[in-house]
Amino acid sequence: MSDGLTDRKNKHEKELSEMDEQKEKEEQTTVPEPNSGETVTETGKEAGRIESDIDKLRSQLEESTSQMNAYRDQLLRLAAEFENFRKRTEAEKAEFVKYSHEKIVKDLLPIVDDFERALSNGKKNTDFDSFYKGVEMIYQKIQKVFEEKGVKPIDSLGKEFDVAYHDVLMQMQKPGVPPHTVIEEVERGYTLHGKVIKHAKVIVAADQPPESSDKDEARAGSKN
Repeated sequence: MSDGLTDRKNKHEKELSEMDEQKEKEEQTTVPEPNSGETVTETGKEAGRIESDIDKLRSQLEESTSQMNAYRDQLLRLAAEFENFRKRTEAEKAEFVKYSHEKIVKDLLPIVDDFERALSNGKKNTDFDSFYKGVEMIYQKIQKVFEEKGVKPIDSLGKEFDVAYHDVLMQMQKPGVPPHTVIEEVERGYTLHGKVIKHAKVIVAADQPPESSDKDEARAGSKN
């Protein structure tokens, strides 16, 4: 019995010894916790860095806000300048349109004066030839003004009808003239720098009747 108790005692002491060794190993491998002073220092540094970042962000925000306000003021000034430019341009355009015919009117006024003098002299002087020559001179004068402005008459007589230049008033038979040929100019047409501004009003030759119809009519007349 005593040997058995001794063995159990030795075994128990051995287990206790192993447990103590295991505890010592665990204590040796455990990382020591920092003391309270080190923890406070690290926390203070982190707080300082955060505060510095906040200051930088606040500074950047203020700079961006200032720049945005500057851009907004510049945009408002440009908008105001553009509106003034638009109004000024519209006023100048209206003024130009209003007086766009001033030059040609000035050129025609002396011709109006000539007409007035011719009419006045025509009442006093019954010489038709001199009156006609005076009117002819005035006509040549106005034609010269038109030519200087790029206005040219359309040459229509004897030409083939062209819808781009002519307005047909009527068609009539004219022997020996090809069909659709202008045989009379009722009103002259004009171009301005090559653009038609007034179509000529004309009379054109009609299609000739078939020869067989003429022969049949002649035969019918001879029988009667």
